[in-house]
Amino acid sequence: MTFLPIVARELRIASRRRSTYWVRSGAVLVVLVIGMWLFLITQGQSPHAIATVLFGFLTGGAVLYCLFSGVRFTADCLSEEKREGTLGLLFLTDLKGCDVVFGKLAATSVNSFFGVLAVVPMLALPLLMGGVTLGEFWRMALVAINTLFFSLTLGICVSAMCRSARKAMAMTVLLILLFTALSPAVGAWVAHVARAPQVQIGFLLPSAGFSYLLAFDKPYNGTLTNEFWWSILLIHGLGWLFLALASVIAPRSWQEKPAGAQRLRWREQWHLWTFGNGVERAAFRKRLLDKSAYFWLAARVRLKPAYLWAVLGLAACVWAWGIAKYHRDWLNEAMYCTTGMLLNLLIKGWFASETGRQLAEDRSHGALEMLLSTPLTVREVLRGQLLALRRQFLGPVIVVQTVFFLFMQASFELMAEADRTSWILFWAAVMAIMIADLAGLYWVGMWQGLTAKNPNRATSASLLRILVLPWVAFALVSLLLAFVSINTDLDLGPKFFLGLWVGLSLAADFGFGAWARHKLLTEFRLAAARRYELRPGFWNRLSLAGGRRRL
Repeated sequence: MTFLPIVARELRIASRRRSTYWVRSGAVLVVLVIGMWLFLITQGQSPHAIATVLFGFLTGGAVLYCLFSGVRFTADCLSEEKREGTLGLLFLTDLKGCDVVFGKLAATSVNSFFGVLAVVPMLALPLLMGGVTLGEFWRMALVAINTLFFSLTLGICVSAMCRSARKAMAMTVLLILLFTALSPAVGAWVAHVARAPQVQIGFLLPSAGFSYLLAFDKPYNGTLTNEFWWSILLIHGLGWLFLALASVIAPRSWQEKPAGAQRLRWREQWHLWTFGNGVERAAFRKRLLDKSAYFWLAARVRLKPAYLWAVLGLAACVWAWGIAKYHRDWLNEAMYCTTGMLLNLLIKGWFASETGRQLAEDRSHGALEMLLSTPLTVREVLRGQLLALRRQFLGPVIVVQTVFFLFMQASFELMAEADRTSWILFWAAVMAIMIADLAGLYWVGMWQGLTAKNPNRATSASLLRILVLPWVAFALVSLLLAFVSINTDLDLGPKFFLGLWVGLSLAADFGFGAWARHKLLTEFRLAAARRYELRPGFWNRLSLAGGRRRL
């Protein structure tokens, strides 16, 4: 039998896949655009300083991408096979656990690996400018590839244990944060309690951020050379440990085994907390069904709003701790902006994950066709989903908007007269864009839930269109203006760039939102019936659309 036959098969398939080449080209293009933008905004500084800034930003972005690649590429690879009932078929053959695990790893992560390999030579551009040594370049390349291996193997290990896509991705994120951030934080707390002069090295070695910092010449050539290599070896060893665990777990986790008495009791208790007892379920069901049948289908889990409130409560506890410890030093513009950015990402990311999830799950299970055979109309389905989202997010959104207003008022009196207008405009834009983004995410998320392969892809596609593309366009326009300002005295000021950001964000919200709304109202049933059809690629769809317009 061929050694690792699935790996060989997947690599042959990847060599014929167009995305394999597009990913490499796209990764290089992104690095070039970011590098040119950083280069232009740092004009006037010495080449040594420019090279240091370029190298730090580019390598930091590459390592961060590698760190969370497991969430995107491998966290749902085996759990998806379990849900579809195909993982057990693989083990009816002579394949072993390692064959399947290595095969799925090759199938899901080959594009990310090729993308990182394409970016590594681009990281050598600051090396040619001076200020960055060859040793720093090779150590950073080693850290990036090692971090990618760690993240991908951690994701596939979690996927071997889980069946739900959301649980697998959430657990992968938590474990990555555990090794990267929580372990050093615990070490710092232990050192603070024990009044030790420094953090014990054992808490820092599993962190990819620690190995990244030690890759620079100053700490590496000082007294931390051995610590750098021990960190690299430990992270690499953890990756092989995760692969071994996944190979052992995968053949034993695909069966649905009967739960024990203790597990059944916990499951029953959790079901009681989630849905309530019989009387509570009946009253809750009647209240929702009186408004919309689909509202009950999408919002029948009572505890969904509580999860978001719990996270906001945790953020409030962090703020209370910061005020109690640092007093007025905690209350500053930087902290306000950081908190606002994090709350923005939390609300919008959570909203995007919930918007199309119900439709995507119903479509993958075949329940959507049954739903559309009922008297429910398309508008009633959309209204029911909107009611469910309003039940879950209306209160938290109002609280977050109130917090933004308080942030705007907190520093208003302490600012100079010239800065007050910009500060008010900034927070007004943040509050307005949040509402517009949520509206755009609703329509785009619903359409992506109908057309994407699974809920995770629907979420990522929605976030890409509504949140990522405006920032990409903003960076490109800023880059163009930086080129123009080289030969002219162009000084646009912060208000222009704030208006540019608002305009691009609103254009994405209204443009993609209107397009998705039109699709939902005109092609909802057609999209639901395409469950088993292969969609043509982007360029083929574009050429077909152009041909129809010519006709």
